[in-house]
Amino acid sequence: MASSILNGAMEFPESGSAFLEPHLPPQDGSTPSPDMPYTPLNFATSLDSSLALSPGAPTALSGPQSQAMTHYQRSRHDGILIGVGTAVEDNPSLNCRNSKLFQLCKKGCARAPWVVTTLRDPPAKKKALLEKYGGRFIILHIATSDIAQLGPIGVTYLSHSGRMCLHSVMIEGGGQVINSLLAPPYLPLIYMVIAIIAPTWLGQGGAVVSPARRFDEDKPISAARLTKVKWYPFGEDVVLCGQVKL
Repeated sequence: MASSILNGAMEFPESGSAFLEPHLPPQDGSTPSPDMPYTPLNFATSLDSSLALSPGAPTALSGPQSQAMTHYQRSRHDGILIGVGTAVEDNPSLNCRNSKLFQLCKKGCARAPWVVTTLRDPPAKKKALLEKYGGRFIILHIATSDIAQLGPIGVTYLSHSGRMCLHSVMIEGGGQVINSLLAPPYLPLIYMVIAIIAPTWLGQGGAVVSPARRFDEDKPISAARLTKVKWYPFGEDVVLCGQVKL
């Protein structure tokens, strides 16, 4: 596998990709099961399991090597799933023509987003702009008042609907999407977890990866556990790869 130049000066070398390859979707397009794409959950966290200093605050955690690794991972997947909060945090102008997403589409560097929503009638101007660049609204005709459920619902739609033709979907968050997918009913939707752990503590009050605790006969038990775990030092960070234990 040749070295890949990603995001300008970022480079993910061949020597660094060897450990990652077993945790990436097969290049022949095969999937873990006929009706399920390859769905890794990816995120960067601090030593106290925080994603950000506070909800909605962009926080740099990954070092340059692991950032390049993340960009390389993205290049190997058919789609990337994020919550709307993450999209807005990364670019406050998401809903206008100057957004990073649409600028990349215009340059031919990325595809326009699919927006999963329960709105039966999305705003006409936004719909027209999205479709102009090849994107679309995916309208789910369901009744839910819990926005945290949209992450699992979106993954379920992409997983079991052959119409999407996606062999792999990289799930990146943010906090609501990650924690909801780590809840017991939705764990089967995740095939792999790849977590970048940075050598820092963000402190209390941040956005934390911490799914709800489970109980067995009123006794607390762990929320979830990984198996087939591998740890890889990568620059100053450590990368954890493991499969969800069901």
